[in-house]
Amino acid sequence: MNELALRLAAVDPEAGAAVRVIGHFDALVAARAGLRTIVAGAATLSGRPARLSDTTRHLTIRATPDGIVETPPDEFDPAWPSASIGPGATLWLETTAAPSTHEAVVLERAAAAVRAVLERTRSAVTGTDAASVELVLDPHAALSDRLSAARRLGLPPTARAVALADGEALILPPDAGPPAGRRAGVGPCSPVADLPASWTEAQLALRLTAEGTEADPGPRVVHADDLGTLALLIRAADTTAGPVPDVEALNRAATAAPWALHTLDTLAGAPSMRDAARALRLHHSTLQERIKHLEALLGWPIRDPHGRFRLHLALAIRRALRRP
Repeated sequence: MNELALRLAAVDPEAGAAVRVIGHFDALVAARAGLRTIVAGAATLSGRPARLSDTTRHLTIRATPDGIVETPPDEFDPAWPSASIGPGATLWLETTAAPSTHEAVVLERAAAAVRAVLERTRSAVTGTDAASVELVLDPHAALSDRLSAARRLGLPPTARAVALADGEALILPPDAGPPAGRRAGVGPCSPVADLPASWTEAQLALRLTAEGTEADPGPRVVHADDLGTLALLIRAADTTAGPVPDVEALNRAATAAPWALHTLDTLAGAPSMRDAARALRLHHSTLQERIKHLEALLGWPIRDPHGRFRLHLALAIRRALRRP
């Protein structure tokens, strides 16, 4: 799409810009972006403030051209260029001028992306739409709006947020778990008013999950309640300039041997070397030879408790950094 946009721009700049707009919103839909991201994209690409109004869900989102989502002012002009999304939902560009071709394309494609969000598969647990769930989890939304959305969802007084690997958000009762077979980060249980914080922790927990394969070993479901100080280490690693040495060592080992990561992950979680050998279906002597090779690649011993603890932390940080 980018290559086509560049070619078109050389012939017709307006057509090239339109193709870039289409590609931008198609990518947001594919990534299952939320309403705030889409409205912010409409404002940034059009150079006009953009506003989504959904009277059915009592939801209003406004973004400025610099991409900042803020509380909408009271001023409103029904003559603004708009695109209808569905019953009660409209996307507006805040300008009294007639929309240019570029602005019209932005409005149309952004509206289609919003429509895709509103039509997403509804949560099997809450039986409600994704837009209302998103509002409850939005830390920038007014508390009154979040509580109103929570009442529409029929949420209990306390609940927990769940982040799924495909970008979907769920709000579950305290005694419910994520859908079986889905890779998920589970936030702590909290009062409904504090669910945005639970969502933040759920997203962090999701980064520590893995597909559970030899190439991507690790747990498919991680609970934020179980992280403890590991959460602090992940946040510290996010702000570290440059590569993390132990993570780089793991990457070298993974490149050198296709079985390296699976073996290391099993070692880090097994009570003993013999238990690790049984889990890997290897003879004990074969595992010992692998360990010698892996220790040479890593640069530290992994047969003593200190080395295995270091390995456990390195594996967790590697998973988190691979999923920012």
